[in-house]
Amino acid sequence: MPDAPFDPLPGRSFPLAPGLRLVLAPNPSPMTERGTNTYLLGEGAVTVIDPGPADPDHLRAILDALAPGERIERIVVTHAHKDHSPLARPLAEATGAPVAAFGNAQAGQSPRMAALIASGAEMGGGEGVDADFAPDEILANGDATEAGGLPLRAVHTPGHLGNHLCFLWGDALFSGDHVMGWAPSLVSPPEGDLTDFMASLDRLEALGQRRYYPGHGAPVEDGLGRTRALRDHRQGREAAIRAAVGAGAVDLRAITAAVYTDVPEALLPAAARNVLAHLIDLDARGLLRFDGPPGPQTPVIAP
Repeated sequence: MPDAPFDPLPGRSFPLAPGLRLVLAPNPSPMTERGTNTYLLGEGAVTVIDPGPADPDHLRAILDALAPGERIERIVVTHAHKDHSPLARPLAEATGAPVAAFGNAQAGQSPRMAALIASGAEMGGGEGVDADFAPDEILANGDATEAGGLPLRAVHTPGHLGNHLCFLWGDALFSGDHVMGWAPSLVSPPEGDLTDFMASLDRLEALGQRRYYPGHGAPVEDGLGRTRALRDHRQGREAAIRAAVGAGAVDLRAITAAVYTDVPEALLPAAARNVLAHLIDLDARGLLRFDGPPGPQTPVIAP
């Protein structure tokens, strides 16, 4: 049957495919598009992906989306950000379903970022992290549960956050915030790691063509093409950052202003976080270096 136009409304169940519904959370913003996509997989025994923010109206909408006789069997979370995970515990308490994820907000943090934290580097970060998140069940890379008669297989994709998981489900992939159609993902150190992000793109590309259901925005029909486009985008940003440093931009603020010339001022702080992620990655690869621990005013030097 033909796909319906993607036009969900907060508080209402929106059908996406046989055995797949969406309930849109009422948290629109420049960083979340229309809001967080909460997915309901299966009929009868239902699996919920990303319950969303701590909003009692959204909790009620998820429960109201269940048909008579249906129950929520499992709750899985792509990653511990406040727009994805806080409602997991209230939903678990309301239904008795366990919460499954890769781990808490610190799980999967890269050794590089852990070392920078230990060094005392003033990197900022921490945007939107759900520090209280604690799953009942741990899902490692490759672990599978059943949802709607199909395996739901975890794919560890750190980068946006160390504990980020995508989920394979038949020919589809629930891509969380790692791959979205409407915007590139924020990678903000020390929780985010661009080196890991790019390696996770490799992992998704190896899965072949899929339809992606992201954490925000419409389904991505050409998942492989979108993944490759995100790689090209990041490589273009890297080239622009190196050019800005070569032209005399000496710190994070100057480099961000030189690279993000078409971004609204309100989004420049998020852009600076992405630039810092690139600088740390370039430093690790010996392509640029910091004159001291990375930070907003630390000089950046071309080797």
